[in-house]
Amino acid sequence: MHTADLAVEALEQAVEAVVTSDAELASMVIENDDRIDGRYLETHQGVLNLLARQAPVASDLRLVSALLHTIVHIERIGDLCVNMSKLVPLMEDSPPNADVITARIQAAGLQATDQIRQAQTAFRTRNVELAEDLVRQDDTIDRLNREVFNAAVEIGGSDPATREWAAHMMLIARYLERIGDHTVDIGEQIAFVVSGLFREFTDASRPDSVQS
Repeated sequence: MHTADLAVEALEQAVEAVVTSDAELASMVIENDDRIDGRYLETHQGVLNLLARQAPVASDLRLVSALLHTIVHIERIGDLCVNMSKLVPLMEDSPPNADVITARIQAAGLQATDQIRQAQTAFRTRNVELAEDLVRQDDTIDRLNREVFNAAVEIGGSDPATREWAAHMMLIARYLERIGDHTVDIGEQIAFVVSGLFREFTDASRPDSVQS
């Protein structure tokens, strides 16, 4: 199983654990993160050995660099799944009207899963168009993150337990949003491999209103 496939599995299980309040499944995600970490270490060491023995140049060197960056992003996706899972045992039962939030968490999880798979395909096929499309795809997770935040603020009310549950859901939505960002970063590495020039697909330092 590829490392990206392990990340997809961890993400699917983490989201299910959150939505169903399954602490046992959440514990599995945490324990299985060692597999992703192991793949990260194997890949990192393998790349270092390659650099030492063969001294790749030009396009081969770009691929090696992109692999190093990409495996870091995948490892961090695994860490974010662990972060989500660690919240599950801390969460109280879902409050009334929680479906509006959990449905968006599920949707964001599905979207993030699709983006990991799309990034994986784009890397394998060196498809820059597919890589650049991750920016458009990521807008969906960004929107769902905002919707979860707004709904969580409204549902909080005066009950401390409900406010805490809502705060945890805000964090989980944020973790999913970060997973989406990591897939976009992987897409940028794909463009670098193909073109030889690194460029950010989006400029986070400039508001949309002033971008040309």
